[in-house]
Amino acid sequence: MNKKKVILWFRNDLRLHDNEALDEALSSSDEIYPVYIFDDRVFKGTSSYGLRKTGKFRARFIIDSIKELRDSLRLLGSDLIIRSGHPEEVIFELAKELKTNWVFCNRERTHEEVLVQDKLERNLWSIGQEVRFSRGKMLYYTADLPFPVTHAPDTFTQFRKEVEKIVPIRDPIDTPATLPAMSINTTSDPLPKMKEWGFSEEEISDTNDLIFRGGEQNGLDRLNQFIWKSDHLLHYKESCNDLLGVNYSSKFSVYLAHGCLSPKMVYRELKNFEKSRLKNDSTYHLYFELLWRDFFRLMGKKYGNDIFKKSGIKGATKKDLVDDHALFRIWTEGRTGMPFIDAAMKELNSTGFMSNRARQNAASFLINDLNVNWQMGAEYFETLLIDYDVCSNWGNWNYLAGLVNDSREGKCYNVINQAKKYDPKGLFVKKWIPTLANIPADKVHQPYLLSEIEQTDFGCTLQKEYPDLCIKKEFYQ
Repeated sequence: MNKKKVILWFRNDLRLHDNEALDEALSSSDEIYPVYIFDDRVFKGTSSYGLRKTGKFRARFIIDSIKELRDSLRLLGSDLIIRSGHPEEVIFELAKELKTNWVFCNRERTHEEVLVQDKLERNLWSIGQEVRFSRGKMLYYTADLPFPVTHAPDTFTQFRKEVEKIVPIRDPIDTPATLPAMSINTTSDPLPKMKEWGFSEEEISDTNDLIFRGGEQNGLDRLNQFIWKSDHLLHYKESCNDLLGVNYSSKFSVYLAHGCLSPKMVYRELKNFEKSRLKNDSTYHLYFELLWRDFFRLMGKKYGNDIFKKSGIKGATKKDLVDDHALFRIWTEGRTGMPFIDAAMKELNSTGFMSNRARQNAASFLINDLNVNWQMGAEYFETLLIDYDVCSNWGNWNYLAGLVNDSREGKCYNVINQAKKYDPKGLFVKKWIPTLANIPADKVHQPYLLSEIEQTDFGCTLQKEYPDLCIKKEFYQ
């Protein structure tokens, strides 16, 4: 009897726990050939504004994640075939070589990913094979929702009301104890080096001290540490808007974005914690954030390419937003003269991460204060963020640009009020902008108001040690 052989194509699901594609491949085949393709368009390509599709921090995180995935597969008796190129071509050639029956993978829903999987599907049809898609990104299983994706509520509040107390959340799938060995030897590329993607030695060196290391085990360790080994979850609602440190928020987004951690696994541990320790507003808030993640993914599915267009989901462009490359560069480099924004951008540029509070303010400032096209900001976040998730990133930018069907659309932040509320002592600003270290807390967020004498006394001369405000000061007195 001929053995059924399948390819398991890992995409943004870099884990063995709660991996539906892996589970279905195991139940449908005798041999599994796990594959990961480093897509040249993703790791070497640029966006419409000439920015890298994948910046140095995320590139390093993904390489680390693939290495750990390969090691984990080997421990279970399998291996990972690593290739570089275009997945729709590489996997097609591999399917012909191995004479497989199917390709299993988790389905993606956004434009570039859909083009790839559709092309692969057409290629496989030509040799009598097909792609068998699974769902693996969301907390809720779409088939369990009380509405089809095309009728998903356009507001988060309505979405929450329709699913929160009604729709059950499925248990995560266990990690298999073993995997079948691959009987056919095939070539596998070595893990790529970042210099092969055009990163300089200095850029590569910048990634050596990442706060977050890639991989499933690191994701599970972070889950265990934050929920069980510390008391941080108990105060999460109060601390999640903080700006400094590792544990003010869960940082699960880094691992969820690449599928190193399953949202259903997070939910299970959260519910276990509530049963054995305590249930409070903070534990609910973590679930609340998982809900937001699902909501943005549904909007990405429902509206497709509209989330990337300047007119957004709503189809109503803000006419005063322009592609001002000079102002955009000032914003990206943290030279706006608004310390709260500049500190946020410097943190992003230095670490690949930025708190949610800082993201909201940085985006609002670009859109509402600088009047720069929001798409430029969305692409910059795509480049730099380790936890870049296409639907969450572009969905949030749509929201802040007022391009969604929500009564609270177009949220415009008063940056000074936000800075004084969330960084009252100026510690966040002073960490990332040391030249402002000697300015008193009540003045540090508005150095453009300092007199010449004060500038001298505090060692912060505008246009010398720190830039003056790049826009009219009268709006920020």
